Amino acid sequence: MDADVIVIGAGLAGLVAAAEVADAGKRVILLDQEGEQSLGGQAHWSFGGLFFVDSPEQRRLGIRDSAELAWQDWLGSAQFDRAEDEWPRRWAEAYVHFAAGEKRAWLRAMGHRVFPVVGWAERGGGPADGHGNSVPRFHITWGTGPGIVEPFEKRVRAAGNVELRFRHRVDELLPGGTVRGTVLEPTTVARGQSSSRTAVGEFELTAGAVIVTSGGIGGNHDLVRKAWPERLGPPPKTMVSGVPAHVDGRMLAITEAAGGRIINPDRMWHYTEGLRNWDPIWPGHGIRILPGPSSLWLDATGKRLPAPCFPGFDTLGTLRHITATGYDHSWFILTQKIIEKEFALSGSEQNPDLTNRSVRQVLQRVKKGAPAPVEAFKQHGADFAVAATLDELIAKMQKIAPEVPLDAAEIRRTVEARDRELANAFTKDAQITAVRGARNYRGDRLIRVATPHRLLDPEAGPLIAVHLNILTRKTLGGLETDLDGRVLKADGTPLPGVYAAGEVAGFGGGGMHGYNSLEGTFLGGCLFSGRTAGRAAARAV
Repeated sequence: MDADVIVIGAGLAGLVAAAEVADAGKRVILLDQEGEQSLGGQAHWSFGGLFFVDSPEQRRLGIRDSAELAWQDWLGSAQFDRAEDEWPRRWAEAYVHFAAGEKRAWLRAMGHRVFPVVGWAERGGGPADGHGNSVPRFHITWGTGPGIVEPFEKRVRAAGNVELRFRHRVDELLPGGTVRGTVLEPTTVARGQSSSRTAVGEFELTAGAVIVTSGGIGGNHDLVRKAWPERLGPPPKTMVSGVPAHVDGRMLAITEAAGGRIINPDRMWHYTEGLRNWDPIWPGHGIRILPGPSSLWLDATGKRLPAPCFPGFDTLGTLRHITATGYDHSWFILTQKIIEKEFALSGSEQNPDLTNRSVRQVLQRVKKGAPAPVEAFKQHGADFAVAATLDELIAKMQKIAPEVPLDAAEIRRTVEARDRELANAFTKDAQITAVRGARNYRGDRLIRVATPHRLLDPEAGPLIAVHLNILTRKTLGGLETDLDGRVLKADGTPLPGVYAAGEVAGFGGGGMHGYNSLEGTFLGGCLFSGRTAGRAAARAV
């Protein structure tokens, strides 16, 4: 044996698994096809949001949460309805109890901290037992993505029984815990940039167990379109990438060829508020807007999206509506007053104040003006239009997407009708009601939701339009695993010696999110499944 356990993929799930195996006194080899500069994988680029239930941060803000309410929300979002949902559902229940139990204390013991204001992501907008978070649960890591990678990277690097082998691409899994693959030439490209696939050698390694933690398929648009389900409408012809190109899905097919079972490949999570990055790192690099609820959302032709397709409420419901229009993009119309309070950008590099753990920089967010990264996109991004009048704004929007004629009269009628509803405290406009409801939450009122106002109020201007692209992100299905993280075969028995964790396993079980995410659950899924698989593999060898 070259090691007790081989871990394939040095993202967050892989680091957690390797750290847990090492803590058990076992020898680990951690493989990754990218260079050392990409250690931490997608988690490094993330906003660092985590799903906690009944946390001290929630309680300090007057949020009453419970495991029972969280489980109700999870089931309403997941909508488990397949025979193969047995393990995903069991993983989901275990994860909700983890999020309501030891998750926070476990992380905190390693130095992890969170921003004190809890975000309210994926608010739903339907019945009480339908999709969405009933209360704010999105806890932002102090340090964003790098802040959540850091404690596990430290544990792995400090362990004397973990060997890191970068530029080792696995091509085959064999019985008996053997992996074969290609050694790629060294690379000096920056983190996230596309690296060479030139081979300089081969390798073969054997261990008592193998843990696959290789991520999803979001960087491979061909695979995304191949798995795209009819219920989400036609696959978009044009998308931007929320993940680097090396998130290619190779290990899914390789593990399946070794006997593992893939379930729920049609379940996926892509965003509708993607921007083309004006300063890209990887091919087709897209950045997601994390919007507050006030922007007016229009389809590609200028028609308003129906309730509850409001910013931040129902991601996949909105995606279904947009693709049904026959176009791949949509629009926000908003004001300077809205962008200053409600726009944030997802990603560690787009939030330097939180990433750098700078209290002084964070306090700048309450001052007048949009956050610097948002302002940079507004000035340089290809998807932003700014104008003093609505007619001028529509003309600029048409220049951004000339292939789809905008109905200027419809846009004006919609904007003016919406503005009339703000003349008093009463309204039949569901979005305005939702905005006022959001401001009942102290965190939203302080830093997240603008005071309701007319879009055509000159004092709130200038007017802003944002061209929104569909942005690839997460795989919700994957390798079926039991509650120990063991990969299962088609007959339901474990594939000997093979485990999986993170996105490649649908974050646990082959799809613990079901059809929808409650947000903050992707990194948490990597933590929970990586820990589970690492501990189980260590016991088995």
